[in-house]
Amino acid sequence: MSRQLFKSTLTVSSMTLISRMLGFVRDMLIASIFGVDIATDAFFVAFKIPNFFRRLFAEGAFSHAFVPIVATHRTNIGQAAVQSFVDKASGTIAFYLLILTILGVLFAPIIIFMIAPGFALEGSQFELATSLLRICLPYLLFIGLVAFSGGLLNAYGKFVVPALTPVFLNICMIVAAVWWSPLVNQPVTALAWGVFLAGVVQLLFQVPALLQLGLLPRFKWGYADPEVKSMFRLLVPAIFSVSVTQINLLLDTLIASFLAVGSVSWLYYSDRLVEFPVGLLGLALGTVTLPRLAKSFSAKSQGAFSETLDWGLRLVLLLAMPATIGLMVLAEPMISTLFQYKEFSLQDVHNSALSLRAYAIGLIGYIAIRVLVSGFTSRQDIKTPMIYGLWSMGLSLVLDVLLVFSLAHAGLALATSFGALFNALMLLVKLYKDKIYCPVSGWVGFFVRVFLASIAMFVALYYSVDVDWWQQWQSTERVIQLLKWIVIGLLIYSVTLILTGLRWHHLSEDYRI
Repeated sequence: MSRQLFKSTLTVSSMTLISRMLGFVRDMLIASIFGVDIATDAFFVAFKIPNFFRRLFAEGAFSHAFVPIVATHRTNIGQAAVQSFVDKASGTIAFYLLILTILGVLFAPIIIFMIAPGFALEGSQFELATSLLRICLPYLLFIGLVAFSGGLLNAYGKFVVPALTPVFLNICMIVAAVWWSPLVNQPVTALAWGVFLAGVVQLLFQVPALLQLGLLPRFKWGYADPEVKSMFRLLVPAIFSVSVTQINLLLDTLIASFLAVGSVSWLYYSDRLVEFPVGLLGLALGTVTLPRLAKSFSAKSQGAFSETLDWGLRLVLLLAMPATIGLMVLAEPMISTLFQYKEFSLQDVHNSALSLRAYAIGLIGYIAIRVLVSGFTSRQDIKTPMIYGLWSMGLSLVLDVLLVFSLAHAGLALATSFGALFNALMLLVKLYKDKIYCPVSGWVGFFVRVFLASIAMFVALYYSVDVDWWQQWQSTERVIQLLKWIVIGLLIYSVTLILTGLRWHHLSEDYRI
């Protein structure tokens, strides 16, 4: 079991790595070409809505509502039932997404006022953000259908195409930034048109894989169908259960719009760096474990269900710890190397690094939630993680108010981190208390080894890296120096794990290499 899970996780992570690397190229170009000002803040607010739904649908709620139903149909009924469900579900989803998109375009000013009310104090910024949002909003329709297609492919163990699809968003935005922006009166509008184009390209990219499965949707109205109703009943609560962190990030933007100019952009750039390990690890683990858990539940195999959760949680701890340490110790060098070009100032580097460290504190929580929520949604229990998600959101909001006055934008990031850790802890305790998850033996030794390796990595980087070195180097030299310290940190972490006796079989009792 674990060998196949590891192989699938590695596949998804590899495809996600390509997308994330192109994402950094995209953001480097945006920082270099547009800098940090009123226009970029306006775009990042406008982009927040379609990007939020991209994360919501393609990386979260949709799969948790859709995959368990498909798994049950495949196991208990057959392919014809899957096709019928796909046809009705796709048509119903497309209709509602179209209505949502049209309403969004019509009420764009209200949406901007809701998520960035501080922009209303600056008339030109508010109008620009509204215009950009109207261009970006049709992406909602496309990405919703992309997520539907990707969930279907994942349910059949076809992970490559859905994992590679996000690449096209970055490619389209890079093309828009470099070649399109010099040709328009307001250069930042080119980025919005890049988002629009990406939606079309991403949807078309799914078609060949669906044809190969013989499950290309034939859009039909099917809201009256019991299974489609069941999917929608799962979908709405899943928005809160698996995407509460994304909602908190949206609330961060709302509050940051009242802070100093640049606060929205600083949060955006730091979030982009945190999203790198979250995408590589959290998205991959969530994508791979959900179909496996749904299959185990349908087959009434409680042992396999618990072992899959255990395997995922061990990987979360093993891989998230070095990522957390790296983001915190190397915050300024990373921000500087990736974004400090032309219009992106040294002050922007410092401010972005503050929120990056704050976001990094919650990294284990962000990633663990992806695995833990699957333990509920694979059993079609959306209510429990939804309630916990609402509680953690409430905690984050309270902390936002308490921390924003003393820590400004970094306080918002820290509140989001604490909310994610609280959410993950509640989910874990519930699974354990209800005996859905029974830890495999060896956790104490595994934890001690990871802890010692993390301490060794932190000490080595903290006392060896001169935090001011990145100010003295040219761009190419910055990259080399940063990569050197990343490699050194990972080597120290890995060697310490080996010296303390960690072996691959500690990841799972049945995992052998």
